[in-house]
Amino acid sequence: MIPPEQVAEIRCLYFAEHWKIGTIATALGLHPDTVRGAVETDRFNRAKVVRASALIDPYLGFIRQTLEQYPRLRATRIYDMIRARSYEGSAVQVRRVVARLRPVRHEAFLALRTFAGEQGQADWAHFGEVRVGGARRKLSCFVLVLSYSRALALEFFFDQTLENFLRGHVRAFVELGGIPKTILYDNLRSAVLERRGDAVHFHPRFLEMCAHYHCAPRPCRPARGNEKGRVERAISPTSSSFPHGEV
Repeated sequence: MIPPEQVAEIRCLYFAEHWKIGTIATALGLHPDTVRGAVETDRFNRAKVVRASALIDPYLGFIRQTLEQYPRLRATRIYDMIRARSYEGSAVQVRRVVARLRPVRHEAFLALRTFAGEQGQADWAHFGEVRVGGARRKLSCFVLVLSYSRALALEFFFDQTLENFLRGHVRAFVELGGIPKTILYDNLRSAVLERRGDAVHFHPRFLEMCAHYHCAPRPCRPARGNEKGRVERAISPTSSSFPHGEV
């Protein structure tokens, strides 16, 4: 039995990234039957390989990030992934770049670049209090920003419970007309049960939602607000996106 975090990751890689069963098994160190059980299907595939030009330059950051997360991933699979993101160069170019970048043992700071539909960033925003009848209630806003287009979906709630957190996601997906392949989060109590260093234990119900919608939750590293700067800027008191304090 594998943990629900890994089930969500496997389903995202299979349904959103279109990795093969064998590729996922090798990258995650699992038996193929375990991967089949997580995706509940059984299909295989293969790819091919063939020099470096400016065509591949926009994809270098994506290739580096993918290799850091899955250092054993084959160049053919990376080629298929960037080809699905509009890459028009040859597979040989990709193989040479992968050979040069693998493995990356030191931390590199690059301009964060995302592709359309690739990434979203989610957070809660605080809007003080509002009067409801004779009582005053705290007002929060769930915000989901698409990193590529900066399209933004939001919904106001009177608390930050897990139920409202999940409800905010589902309605944001409907409003935005789609689901990003990965969504970044900081140490939100709505989603994270426990965190020890870089190890994050997400709430099982939250992972069920991610598995259902074929998206992968990604935690930001501690004290790395730049990793989800799009949503941070959207909910900043100085941002024109939100007139803070006005509802």
